[in-house]
Amino acid sequence: MTARNIRIANAPVSYGIYAPDKAPVGPDALLEGFEASGYEGTDSGPLGYLGAGEELSARLKRYGQGLAGGWVDLRYGDPEGFAEDLHGLDAALDVFAAVPVDDPAFAPRPTLACPADPARFAAPGVPVDPELQLKEEEWAAFAADVQRAADRCRARGLEPVFHHHLGTAVETPEETRRLLELTDVSLCLDTGHWWLAGGDPVAVVREFGPRIRQVHLKDADRAAHARVREEGGDLWRVVGEGGFRALGEGEVDFAGFLEALRAHGYRGWLVVEQDALPTGQDLARIAADQRANRKFLRGEGL
Repeated sequence: MTARNIRIANAPVSYGIYAPDKAPVGPDALLEGFEASGYEGTDSGPLGYLGAGEELSARLKRYGQGLAGGWVDLRYGDPEGFAEDLHGLDAALDVFAAVPVDDPAFAPRPTLACPADPARFAAPGVPVDPELQLKEEEWAAFAADVQRAADRCRARGLEPVFHHHLGTAVETPEETRRLLELTDVSLCLDTGHWWLAGGDPVAVVREFGPRIRQVHLKDADRAAHARVREEGGDLWRVVGEGGFRALGEGEVDFAGFLEALRAHGYRGWLVVEQDALPTGQDLARIAADQRANRKFLRGEGL
């Protein structure tokens, strides 16, 4: 893995941007800050926030940014809900497919995911109540819908990745492993969510290296997570009380993780994310953290 194989992106989620009409910072200011900090790309954030079509392409070009991909959740295993959500997937694919790309390895990755499960969101990460997990008889229909969504992305010339995530139906290493067994979808590995769900980011690269086609770099703190869980806090409290940290300030072994990626010849985007709350953001601190995150990766040869 060399700088030629890797481009470093950031994401609107680092600023707590989850809806285009409730963003604490505008898209031009966001991308200007990313460019000044040395990032080469961005995740889309909520569809429409950065624009679409010519507006999006011109904005990305203005700030020297590529589009790394973007989140699309669908109600897998729910026939009516899944059919309805496909309209949102198609809208995202229209946006992603229209962005000029200079190298297929850095084309936008449609990031397939589950919507939040209220009960699991209320108690995110391990331990997980088995009663809240998919039953064995539910997995086939769930995975079949994931496969259909993946096939729909590929029909548009885009390689999809599935994002395991705290507070959803695919949260733990075991659940992620089961989904990968039942589908051929690629994996978006989020180091922070994997760590707080009880997984080892270094070991999972060794296990699934060729299936990992997108990486979200996030540091995390299990002690902070455990404290919030013990107090009955939900995922927003985990975010707000230090569950996700600036790179190098948590517990994720990034030296080992990046070495494992090197061993598998990973080529593509590394998307820095430091989840922030949707309200009450300290924009100066966030901007400083994102500059520090980029500096940290330069120290790792990126």
